[in-house]
Amino acid sequence: MIVCHCQNIRDTDIHAAMDWMRAADSDTIITPGKIYRALGKRADCGGCLPLFLDTMANSPSIEVPANLQNLRDRKKRSTSR
Repeated sequence: MIVCHCQNIRDTDIHAAMDWMRAADSDTIITPGKIYRALGKRADCGGCLPLFLDTMANSPSIEVPANLQNLRDRKKRSTSR
């Protein structure tokens, strides 16, 4: 499915870019801007952003890296005492 008509970016392109970024650095924070750069594209009108974010959210590569999740859990426990 085409997500960004201005730049002709498909959902499979987004998922592939996310997989590539996660494989290169498992702790990287993935943003739409980083995906555009990874694909060699630039955002144009921004009309695709809601669908772009939904596509990102439905990717298994979007999950929080385990070490960041553990840090967040430790912070929650320490502030609740």
